[in-house]
Amino acid sequence: MNRICQTLLRQSYARAPLAGNHAAATAARSMRWYSADATPPASAADVVDKSTLEKLVRTNKVVVFMKGNPQAPRCGFSNAVVQIMRMHGVQYDAHDVLQNEALRQGVKEYTDWPTIPQVFIDGEFVGGCDILLQLHQSGDLIEELKKVGIISELLKAEEAKQEPNAEEKKK
Repeated sequence: MNRICQTLLRQSYARAPLAGNHAAATAARSMRWYSADATPPASAADVVDKSTLEKLVRTNKVVVFMKGNPQAPRCGFSNAVVQIMRMHGVQYDAHDVLQNEALRQGVKEYTDWPTIPQVFIDGEFVGGCDILLQLHQSGDLIEELKKVGIISELLKAEEAKQEPNAEEKKK
């Protein structure tokens, strides 16, 4: 499954217009990630409560619960989500579920979704890597981001590419 995700991402990179390294560098500087709680829970039965999770998913317009952090994802699916977010230049909060088993189990129960990573846009659960990848490939992710006031770097690059063509047509 990991190879499939990587293959699909490579294909989307090939189709995506290049905005240069500036967008990726800006996105990398603007990302925030949290371990949510670096100390292990008191017991394995502890679960992060629903109100805490509701606060976490509303800390930013885009929130990702992942294995590892954006600078060092610890699974291929989390890495794929990070790469998609970078391509779109999205500032997001990331929570490392490997640092806190209670957070890991709590978010799975909160969304009734069994796998990590989990992506939230404007406090609403979107899905995991597979769903985000489908949204990215179809172009629907640009629209979803636009609904919450985030302009994708891919859209900006496409518009910049089309502006010179519009000027030439006017002449």
